[in-house]
Amino acid sequence: MAEACPRCGYPAVADDKCPQCHVVVSLYQASLEKLRRGPGGSRTTGSPAGASPAAAPEESIPPAPDAAEPASTPFGAFRAPARPGAPAAAAPAASASAGMRKLRFHGSAMGLFGIQAINALLTLLTLGVFYFWAKTRVRRYVMGETELEGDRFAYHGTGRELLVGFAKGVAVFFIPTALLTILPELYQAPAEVRSSLRSLLWLVGLLVVPVAMVGARRYRLSRMSWRGIRFSFRGSARQFVGIFVVGTILTSLTLGLYYPVFVTQRQAFMVSHAYFGSRKFDFDGRGRDLMKPFLVMILLFLPTLGLSWFWFAARRQRYFTERTRFGATRVRCTIAGGPLAWLTISNVLAIVLSLGLLWPWTVVRSLEFTLRYTSLHGPLELEGIHQDARAASAMGEGLAGLLDADFGV
Repeated sequence: MAEACPRCGYPAVADDKCPQCHVVVSLYQASLEKLRRGPGGSRTTGSPAGASPAAAPEESIPPAPDAAEPASTPFGAFRAPARPGAPAAAAPAASASAGMRKLRFHGSAMGLFGIQAINALLTLLTLGVFYFWAKTRVRRYVMGETELEGDRFAYHGTGRELLVGFAKGVAVFFIPTALLTILPELYQAPAEVRSSLRSLLWLVGLLVVPVAMVGARRYRLSRMSWRGIRFSFRGSARQFVGIFVVGTILTSLTLGLYYPVFVTQRQAFMVSHAYFGSRKFDFDGRGRDLMKPFLVMILLFLPTLGLSWFWFAARRQRYFTERTRFGATRVRCTIAGGPLAWLTISNVLAIVLSLGLLWPWTVVRSLEFTLRYTSLHGPLELEGIHQDARAASAMGEGLAGLLDADFGV
């Protein structure tokens, strides 16, 4: 019996190869099931070059559906590999029940260290070109070792995408900026011209940074999935440019007092335009709710030698997390200032004193720390969610790297 294509939704695939998107159905479903189970379905303690998502060849990751393809795959279709003619498996009943859920990270510092050691060697041998594949391998490992309700997340990006995005960012932004900076000095342009060009470059940077942040967010979410369903980001770069420019100017004019409102508006934009399949996330925070903790932090900053910032950062993280909602599911966070200060300071010391060798340990430690204090509450209603993947370019990711305007997922 012919069945629908699990990738593009073509209604009748008779010979195991979709006539529309040309994917081999059995291989595609097997790859999704492998991603769902994770490496061996157990905790990874050995070398990452073994059974690790980071070490898998990029071609083994199922590609995202094109924007023009039908997006009608039901959520439960990727729960387990289907037999020809068999109905798609339904999402587990536990997903719709109320209760508390925890995300878990199964990776290890030694596993990530092995990946990073190989990455460093290959990056040196290729004069830096392998850097983009190295970043992809780390992301794939971290996502593939993170679990929710027995299923692993997956990262589908490739090093080639990052390399092309970086090259575009250099061509569009870095080279013109460098020329406008160097040439006036080289040819001894009048002081007024050089001053005007500096002001122009500052304004261009102020506009490009939010564009890069939105582009990076769009790319990263488009390359993430859980149970075969892609995440996506659908916010408008133009809208975020307005939020970013106004917020930056008002924060400067108010000597930083507008900062709580600014960062809350940024967070609201990034969360409320994020989707899992066809369902969006919601954020209902208000910047004024953080104003009092921010003022207290400023008053105590000098007496506490700056440590009050960590208490405010923990308060901000709890507030942002608890104001995030996915349908009827609320997210909870119990991070406190003391543990956050110890984590941050000890991580910095570990990296500095080890000359960077303990970076994998700090990454794993930070992930486990965050997930330990984060939980999902309420029913996780997944039945109505279907595949709705969106195309995304890696150019924003490249710009974010050039401008150091990272906005991590």
